[in-house]
Amino acid sequence: MSGDGGRYDPVRLEVYRNLFTSVAEEMGVALQRSAYSPNIKERRDFSCALFDCAGRLIAQGDHMPVHLGSMPASVSAALADLDLRKGEMALLNDPFRGGTHLPDMTLVSPLHVAGSGRPEFYLANRAHHSDVGGMSAGSMPLATEIYQEGLRLPPVRFIKGGEPDRDLMSVILANVRTPEERVGDLMAQVAANRVGERRLAALVERHGLDEVAAYGRHLIDYAARLMADLIGGIPDGSYGFTDYLDDDGITSEPVPIVAAITIAGRLARIDFGGSAPQVAGPVNAVEAITRSAVLYAFRCLLSPGAPANDGCYQPLEIIAPEGTVVNARPPASVAGGNVETSQRIVDVLFGALAGALPDRIPAASSGTMNNLTFGGKDPRTGNSFAYYETIAGGMGARPGRDGLSGVHTHMTNSLNTPIEALELALPVMMSRYTLRRGTGGDGRQRGGDGIVREYRFLADAEVTLLADRRRLAPWGLAGGRPGASGRDLLTRAGQVETLPGKFRRQVASGDVLTIETPGGGGWGSKDT
Repeated sequence: MSGDGGRYDPVRLEVYRNLFTSVAEEMGVALQRSAYSPNIKERRDFSCALFDCAGRLIAQGDHMPVHLGSMPASVSAALADLDLRKGEMALLNDPFRGGTHLPDMTLVSPLHVAGSGRPEFYLANRAHHSDVGGMSAGSMPLATEIYQEGLRLPPVRFIKGGEPDRDLMSVILANVRTPEERVGDLMAQVAANRVGERRLAALVERHGLDEVAAYGRHLIDYAARLMADLIGGIPDGSYGFTDYLDDDGITSEPVPIVAAITIAGRLARIDFGGSAPQVAGPVNAVEAITRSAVLYAFRCLLSPGAPANDGCYQPLEIIAPEGTVVNARPPASVAGGNVETSQRIVDVLFGALAGALPDRIPAASSGTMNNLTFGGKDPRTGNSFAYYETIAGGMGARPGRDGLSGVHTHMTNSLNTPIEALELALPVMMSRYTLRRGTGGDGRQRGGDGIVREYRFLADAEVTLLADRRRLAPWGLAGGRPGASGRDLLTRAGQVETLPGKFRRQVASGDVLTIETPGGGGWGSKDT
């Protein structure tokens, strides 16, 4: 069956959902196995997806929510700027052209079916590079403008005639601290797209272009109906919530994020009016990030088997006023908007939805990715090193179930870097790694505990932390208690110093940095 018009075979639709998803998943396996950096190889800080000829998302792997919801904007930017031919791939990381923050490099390639004059599909992957230049090792600085954050690339042709553009590669490598690792990770991204091209081409060869393209469209339409049905089951009305980032890393003022969700039949309007103007520090989010967080929050309410594609956006109207912390304009610094503000946007959306669906919404999770970067000169090799990781925390308790402990939640779906891999690759020793017992909020269901991760540096290094929920704790819900706030300590020559959630410091060999992450909020009162 070719899927003529709006008709399709439901069984075949499910088969195609899994076929398309398997293409993205196999791309991810190739990327992970080929990558050089621990951040991609061990933590899986990457995402892969496939798109139709118009750049609409058809399917994605089970990768990073913050990447996947925003990647369509990068693909659209690449298609607007470049006429990609067979054997070419576009590279970009510009947050104001659909990117997230500068370390996230997106690679887009076309699939030309034999005899067609234009691409019929596109493959894309996004990977977080441990360094793309800028004022701090790891490219997650306490910057006040994007120019300080690293190399910024609009959509450019990276692969031409099947080979990397040597001039562009030279420019990239001249601006990073770890060029060998960057080459390895970039070429792993190229390999992933080529795997996707082969798998999707084989699918077209087996079933025919008309059928494959038609079922891509049907999946998008199906996802739109599922999302509209979900919204139709939410009571009509307006539901609002306000939450805060601790600060922007430059000043000590809390940063409010406001959302009003209006449900009218099978449509939802999400308005972020009233959120803070864009700030001096690096917690500004671009519009693609805000849209990604909205999609994630609503998709959490769908059944796990529902397709995740462009159709999910269709019943959602998102209003993110320009010039605010949820839709910043150049030259705002944005490194933390992708990782911290996205988490708080989810907290705000769930807080609002709790007014409509009190028996389905969890308490706040740790609310931060605890982004740690450090770099310097490795005394073992004499080479520069740069490292990035996120650190897990506690999950918020759910109606009827406790929160999980020591997990990455919401907009991140990464793993931890194993101690063995970390110590092998870098001049650092993990002196402590354990759950932070008792930090989950109390309640009928208890929030998950955070963790303690302690680093003993074996070389002088520059360290940057972008984290939150150090002052304003993750909230409980339905009478549950808040989770514990996070804490950061630096031990030097026997003296212990408490550090803020966002800092940049020089450390010496022998210094010990302790990161204690927040617990999740509790759910429900024990008295009821």
